[in-house]
Amino acid sequence: MGLALFIISNPESERRMGVSESILFDLQWIARNNGILEKLLGESPYATQTGIDAVRQEDDMHLVIIGGSDAGISAALRAKECNPSVEVTVLVAHSFPNFSICGLLFLLSGEVQDWRTLAHRTIQKIEREGIHIRLNHHANSIEPVNNVVAAIDENKQFHRIEYDKLIIATGAASIQPPIEGLGLNGVFPLRWMGEAFAVERYIVEHRPSSAATLGSGYISMEMADALTRRGISVSVLARSGSVLKTVDAELGEMIRSELQGHGVRVIDRVAVTSIVQEGEVMALRDQKELVLKADLILVATGARPETELARASGILLGGNGAIRVSLAMETNVPDVYAAGDCVETRNRLIKGPTNIPLGTTAHKQGRVAGENAVGGRSEFEGSLGTQVVKIFDLVVARTGLRDQDAIGEGFEPLTVQSEPWDHKVYYPGAMKLRIRITGNVKTHRLLGAQMVGRYGAEVSKRIDVFAAALFNDMKVEDLNHLDLSYTPPLGSPWDPVQMAAQVWAKEQSLAKR
Repeated sequence: MGLALFIISNPESERRMGVSESILFDLQWIARNNGILEKLLGESPYATQTGIDAVRQEDDMHLVIIGGSDAGISAALRAKECNPSVEVTVLVAHSFPNFSICGLLFLLSGEVQDWRTLAHRTIQKIEREGIHIRLNHHANSIEPVNNVVAAIDENKQFHRIEYDKLIIATGAASIQPPIEGLGLNGVFPLRWMGEAFAVERYIVEHRPSSAATLGSGYISMEMADALTRRGISVSVLARSGSVLKTVDAELGEMIRSELQGHGVRVIDRVAVTSIVQEGEVMALRDQKELVLKADLILVATGARPETELARASGILLGGNGAIRVSLAMETNVPDVYAAGDCVETRNRLIKGPTNIPLGTTAHKQGRVAGENAVGGRSEFEGSLGTQVVKIFDLVVARTGLRDQDAIGEGFEPLTVQSEPWDHKVYYPGAMKLRIRITGNVKTHRLLGAQMVGRYGAEVSKRIDVFAAALFNDMKVEDLNHLDLSYTPPLGSPWDPVQMAAQVWAKEQSLAKR
């Protein structure tokens, strides 16, 4: 019997969950959503009148992938690169495979005019690689004993798809907080293309003058920026007393100032319990009183791994609810791999599992899973949690561990802040950077870095220098030996990264006395 590999990926659940659950969930999605691709590309070559879709030939391997976002498509492409003869089928729960979800905010801000440009690749380009895409197919169960995925298409037609190898890439789903009124018209989550279209349609039809975002993470920050650009007055509601808690509070205050400088209101320590329609506006209330009223509400309170499909099929989940995988992206079930937001991620610094749902990580894990599903021996090298976000004219980035994270992992950290210029001051336009380096006070090992600067100060590329150093287990002082580029309009003979390392080393030497 030929080996068939199917990659089933549910965009609503693609990053961190148990493999069996994730696969099962995606298969359910696929089962519910078959038919759109047939309409776009003609009759499906897989549909038959028998119980099993006729998708594989005797001499071919069949790889099935559940999920068509970052991890799923990355896996499909890599599998075909490594073995051009493998037959690859991707089950996509929606109509938008391989779209840049990170670009949705810029579509809503108006900075991106055409939503079609958010596609990393068109369906036609993907299929030219020999990959079969089944849109609107929801995978609803996985039968590991029989190597079968059950799925349903948009016409409620059921399909049983045999696989030789299976990759679960079901992603993550938006967390729905326990708030009454989330179903009101004008209240939206924002994670997928359909939700972005719904928000855009609401803005065009209702012309809201005010908006509230629930949550103070990356999506809320970017949406505050996007809606402000659309002329909408924005309020950010944060349960804690800080914004963007992935960076230290000192940097969070810089973000708060940037928001407020652009007219965004930040409301701290509020826990909304209900949303009530009051005429043409909606009232957000906590347990005691009215918090504020708004015409548009965005719920951005985090995401969870989408792993019910995997769990139901016997795939082991980790402590955070994500699919437990090996470094080769293997699950505990034979012939089944998983990648993306639905799986546990290996933290390269602590050498253990964690939950870091990032697109960059999903792409890498998908590539590893795709290669190994067709006989490769690749391993995922781990994540450092490197992130960057643009909030109005401010850029915020981080990588590795912060002080409290390092202490929790048994390190003895020292965090030192410095404020070097981004390039030589005599050249016009020089801007201050604020850099925080965390290192082990005894071993001098670099543990993490955070950075804030103005747009144009190369914050993202400079945080990447720290990320590369962390990846290679470098000491803080080792940064001084890097041969970094220099010209007065762009930097200094000692790059700001190196100047910050020198400040850390000086403080560390004083701390020993």
